[in-house]
Amino acid sequence: MTLLSPTSPRGQPTFAVATRFWAKLGCISFGGPAGQIAIMHRELVETRAWVSEDDFLHALNFCMLLPGPEAQQLATWIGWRLHGLRGGLAAGGLFFLPSFFVLTALSCAYVVWGHTPAVDGLLYGLRPAVLALIFMAAWRIGTKALKTWWHRSLAVVTLVLSWVGLPFPAIIGMAAVAGYLIRSEGRNAPSSSAPASWRTIRARGVRGALIFAGFWGALYMMSATALGRGRDIALFFTQAAFVTFGGAYAVLPYVFDASVRHYAWLQPAQVIDGLALGETTPGPLIMVVTFIGFLAGWGDPVAGHSLASGLIGAAIATAFTFLPSIALILTLAPLVERAQAVPAVRRSLAGITAAVVGVIVRLGLDLSAAVLVAPMRGSLNVFPCALMALSLIALARKVSTPAVIVAAALLGVLAKFLGH
Repeated sequence: MTLLSPTSPRGQPTFAVATRFWAKLGCISFGGPAGQIAIMHRELVETRAWVSEDDFLHALNFCMLLPGPEAQQLATWIGWRLHGLRGGLAAGGLFFLPSFFVLTALSCAYVVWGHTPAVDGLLYGLRPAVLALIFMAAWRIGTKALKTWWHRSLAVVTLVLSWVGLPFPAIIGMAAVAGYLIRSEGRNAPSSSAPASWRTIRARGVRGALIFAGFWGALYMMSATALGRGRDIALFFTQAAFVTFGGAYAVLPYVFDASVRHYAWLQPAQVIDGLALGETTPGPLIMVVTFIGFLAGWGDPVAGHSLASGLIGAAIATAFTFLPSIALILTLAPLVERAQAVPAVRRSLAGITAAVVGVIVRLGLDLSAAVLVAPMRGSLNVFPCALMALSLIALARKVSTPAVIVAAALLGVLAKFLGH
């Protein structure tokens, strides 16, 4: 199996047909990674039979072992499996490009009309709902990942370490080592696919690394030239892309710390607004980086407050978040296939997943202060607290995320209209 000539399943579609499907998927992929993966399974395995059930599940397994959004990486792998490098690039790119355009337009509207009463009311309702989504994500991941006393303790330790300021990459490393030492992790079922040879792994790795380095270098030079903050945005989001274990909610505390406290690109309330906008658009939730990049470009000290600089910042943040993700799939898939069979690797990844619960809780607690506390009085604000509780109840009762978001936004407008 080589980078340009994958093994193709029976019933392979033409590249044009597949590209139309990937474009459609990018426009309808609501519901987070679970919903996006469910759509791909229904369409690609059950309806179109482009990939087999075993291949789909096997690909999903190693995508979940890599940093980055697993649903987008799964689409990249299937695209590569069908049509080689161009198929992987088409599937991986079209998965997030529709969301990029929508979120960029919303970011423009946010900076232009964000302080109007109607938009202020929408955001007033969306912020508590986003907090509920964060805490619900911690609960759902925790019920699956924290099976032993050791893993629960690791989550608590991670929460404390992240609270006192330990950098997120260091937390990931610590959790991997701790997970390796915890030997109570259950056995995983072996993969049904034969792993690639080491010769294939080396060939793909070298070729993919050269392609990635070339693309990255060219984009970096363009970014540094186009925007005063372009160099910082490119370097930071590249680094963030390589530590995105456990999904978007896991890496958001790291992005939150850097964009608010280190670089001062955003205010805490603006991070929540970005999450709210991200929840209303298709594509992976990590697309919130588009919003953060837009505001970083909007506030660029050289370019000033211009929509052009915001668009450049959004493009830089998005490109440097997803380029490593696509590169990892196109180069490391065979290596990860082999790694799945190593118990020590599985234990380390279980440790990382346990740590993810702690950092997600920390994110929710950090953002709660900006949403639930009245800034002038220093006391709890009744309406956001009540709306967050109602959102948690709705989510626990399996009400869909879009329905919760829409209801919260409308209630926020009503509350502002009534003078809350």
